[in-house]
Amino acid sequence: MENAEGILKEWFDRVDFNKKGTITATQLKAALAVGNLEFSTSVVEQMIRMYDFDRNGTMSFQGLGLGLGRCCLPRTRPITFIARTMRISNTSSTYSIIGTAKFHLKGSNLRALTQVRRCYASTSLANHKEEGVVTAEYLLQESITSSRWHQISQDFSPQLVHKVLMKLCNSPDLVLGFIEKFGFVRFDSKFFCLAVAIVSQLTSHHQSLELLKRAIDGSYASHRELFDGLVLARQDLGLSNSLVLDLLIRACCKLKRSNDALEVFYFMKGIGVLPQTETCNEVLNLFLKENRTETAWVLYAEMFQLRIKSTVVTFNIMINVLCKEGKLKKAKALIGYMEFWGFKPTVISFNTVIHGYSSRGKIEGALEVLESMKAKGIKPDSYTYGSLISGFCKKGQLEDAVNMFNKMSENDLAPTVVIYNALIDGYCNNRDLVTAFKYQDEMKRRGVKPILSTYNVLIHALFMEGKMSEINALLKEMEERNIAPNCITCNILINGYCKEGNAKAAFAIHAQMLAKGVCPTLVTYTSLIYVLGKQNRMKEADKLYEEVKSKGLSPDLIMFNSLIDGHCVNGDMERAFVLLSEMGSEKVSPDEVTYNTLMQGFCKTGKVDEARRILDEMERKGVKPDHISYNTLISGYSKKGNLSDAFKVRDEMLSKGFNPTLLTYNALIRGLCESKDGDDAVLLLKEMVNRGINPDDSTYFSLIEGLGEDEKLVNS
Repeated sequence: MENAEGILKEWFDRVDFNKKGTITATQLKAALAVGNLEFSTSVVEQMIRMYDFDRNGTMSFQGLGLGLGRCCLPRTRPITFIARTMRISNTSSTYSIIGTAKFHLKGSNLRALTQVRRCYASTSLANHKEEGVVTAEYLLQESITSSRWHQISQDFSPQLVHKVLMKLCNSPDLVLGFIEKFGFVRFDSKFFCLAVAIVSQLTSHHQSLELLKRAIDGSYASHRELFDGLVLARQDLGLSNSLVLDLLIRACCKLKRSNDALEVFYFMKGIGVLPQTETCNEVLNLFLKENRTETAWVLYAEMFQLRIKSTVVTFNIMINVLCKEGKLKKAKALIGYMEFWGFKPTVISFNTVIHGYSSRGKIEGALEVLESMKAKGIKPDSYTYGSLISGFCKKGQLEDAVNMFNKMSENDLAPTVVIYNALIDGYCNNRDLVTAFKYQDEMKRRGVKPILSTYNVLIHALFMEGKMSEINALLKEMEERNIAPNCITCNILINGYCKEGNAKAAFAIHAQMLAKGVCPTLVTYTSLIYVLGKQNRMKEADKLYEEVKSKGLSPDLIMFNSLIDGHCVNGDMERAFVLLSEMGSEKVSPDEVTYNTLMQGFCKTGKVDEARRILDEMERKGVKPDHISYNTLISGYSKKGNLSDAFKVRDEMLSKGFNPTLLTYNALIRGLCESKDGDDAVLLLKEMVNRGINPDDSTYFSLIEGLGEDEKLVNS
């Protein structure tokens, strides 16, 4: 009896975690749930009322004892939930609980007694095994082995998990099932790492890699905590290889956490364990993709110092690093060093250098590498030819590009969509749309499907030619092929419509973007601001500017210049200077376009002296004036009839190494004609012709309006 009361008291104390001497319906419901006994709140409240002799909504231990003493056949229920919710000390045994059950049931119900035994078996009441006694450790291991997950208690002590995992260290598939079933966040990071180390012994490392990725990405543990846990796991399991630590580096790489990956590399170095070459290659490649070439060299030097052997893949990555840095001669030389160190360069080695030369317009260097490649007995592939064709197209050498394209057929190499796109883009830039579309038709005939970038290039070229019907046909074809326009497509369309002055069509595309979940970019908003400025709708332009900032986008130089131009054209110089001030707060430096726009705004309103001060400010801030800067001032002074200052600016322009342009002469001639200074106007006309600058309609209109049918003009 005393033993039964002791066990019952221990259970009651555990449920009464507030130590108030009474338990509430909420506490009792939580305790029952631990034992997999799910009751509604109303039922639990009814249980409380059965033993609530004080009528205060709670149940005391004395009330529970009296209540259990009064129970008849349903006595199984209190004993069952007590058995299934208790976690007793290591000295407790099966018999103590069963004894409690017998005492309360008074031997009247064998079936109920069997229920209690089952409750004990499914909830692991003891923490060790004595003679003939089933322990929690044994039950947990058996449940995992037989995949009887429903029999496993949700409460795992760290010691229990560690013991069971160590016993299952040769069964990584069972450990994987266990950790996936119950969710690794329930485990201490140390035991999670032990599980990962065991799972890493599977033939495929995919599962252990995914577990580490989920742990890092879900902030379950830091890379440092995981490293320390994996080091302990290696010790516990007696592992000598670096595999599980390599997997941690690879997990960081997969998540694009290059700094974390590098730190784990140094953690490993600190304990004298060297990563595998393949792991180092993965980190190097990530630095390459992130354009962190200096850090890539630091890691490569560490590999060399630690005598981690390089492979062909390592060399190919470092060749690519040199190409990204523009060190093409060194990249080419590294291929030679590969052979010196006993590595045979591959087609990838040569292709990397060829692409490096071609992408920078150094076709001659690319062709030299091609010949060297052939001399080594390595056949060029589609990528080789694609790089060269793209390089030729970018330089406008379309005939050479076509010759290289034809050589592919001679070598039984099929052109890819990338190669066709390079040719199409080349001919579009050359404004030869007939040939561009010829290659589009050819790629379709050969079964090479056009991709989104193919259509984007063609749509942009058609906009430049103003061929709207052809653009609509391409958009319809895209729809038929289930190729959805992306942000670039929409920006091309919006920019094209804006340049045409068709604001309605541009904003319609913008609305479609938003409806389809395509996020507008700065390019999108800049085009829309441009067309609003041309239509004197600057309030709407300013509203768009505020929308850009509200979306977390940072306005760039081109957007500011478009806004300033719009306000200057519409005569609001005050707002233009407010925007100039905001450029400073956004850390965007004005350029010559910004200042020229402000100068034009002042000249338009006749404030030429203010425009002159802008020119002086440009020079003070290190922004060099250009032809437009000087021509703007010359035109401003000429319109005001201040020809003396206009010619001073012309002389200043000449002293800075700028030759007068057609705009320069037209502005001066207009000013001279308006001042009825025909002799000097004619002299300027002769000077411009002698300089090889042909007069245009504006030149002649100025002369005709200013001089009429003057004999000097006719003779000139």
